[in-house]
Amino acid sequence: MAEEKKKKKEIPENEEIKEEDVKEEVAEEAAEEEIVEDINEESETDKLLKQIDKLKNDYARAYADTENLKKRLTAEAEMTRKYRIQSFAKEILPVIDNLERALATEVHESDESFKKGIEMTYNQLIAALKNEGVEEIECLNKPFDPNLEQAIMQEKKEDTESGIVIEILQKGYVLKDRILRPAMVKISE
Repeated sequence: MAEEKKKKKEIPENEEIKEEDVKEEVAEEAAEEEIVEDINEESETDKLLKQIDKLKNDYARAYADTENLKKRLTAEAEMTRKYRIQSFAKEILPVIDNLERALATEVHESDESFKKGIEMTYNQLIAALKNEGVEEIECLNKPFDPNLEQAIMQEKKEDTESGIVIEILQKGYVLKDRILRPAMVKISE
């Protein structure tokens, strides 16, 4: 293309240079330069538009990641609040068992006030745990549920259908919707 321009520009000496030819040639060169500039501008515009799209996409991803992190941390904080007493409750369950055993023993009249004090302590402890969501698993005379109970023994008992809890050997407890300790039970055959 450059060679053609040179050929056009080289005018034989014997011909006269016409003003119209020069104007035409200048107009063609200007048009070619505009086309090249337009192409450069378009490619620059395309590059900028692509960069804008990329940045918008990056922003959307970062925003989504932040929202997901926020939701996950909120859920973790809620779970921590909901089950904050779990380890304490597991450690206190043997104490409750011992208090129940103490209350089940027979005492002399002179020790009646002592037993009353143990009963009051037991009731306060049970109430405090209940306020935190710790509940006893109620399973006596109900169908055996392996999710909440652990069958230790089976016994044939008349007038009771098979698979019914007939005795609780150790109470089970749940914290809201989590099992702290399954109930150890005897079921009918």
